[in-house]
Amino acid sequence: MELAVQIVRFVQEHQPPIVASDFEDVEGCRHTFVDKVLIFSSEWLAPDSEYPQPGGVRCEILARWRDTRGRELVRITTEKPDHVESTNGLSEFVVLSSQISESLVNTK
Repeated sequence: MELAVQIVRFVQEHQPPIVASDFEDVEGCRHTFVDKVLIFSSEWLAPDSEYPQPGGVRCEILARWRDTRGRELVRITTEKPDHVESTNGLSEFVVLSSQISESLVNTK
């Protein structure tokens, strides 16, 4: 499974390059991941690439439910399978089910 993110900026020249991506959880809190570009995209991004652009982070679904507003929610972890955590050290999030899809970007 994959969490949809926006790759928002180039961070560091590296092999592969380091970029930042972000997304909003169900409460509207913005979370940022900083990692190798290949975690988020099959594209090789550079400082002069166009940002933002769509990406994804592989994740595992821990639970599904519908809230009192009728929204379909999922609790996910980005710890599995790629050990990705936010800049705040978080790897577990509650998001809308529409933010999750089959892994299309990464083919690891």
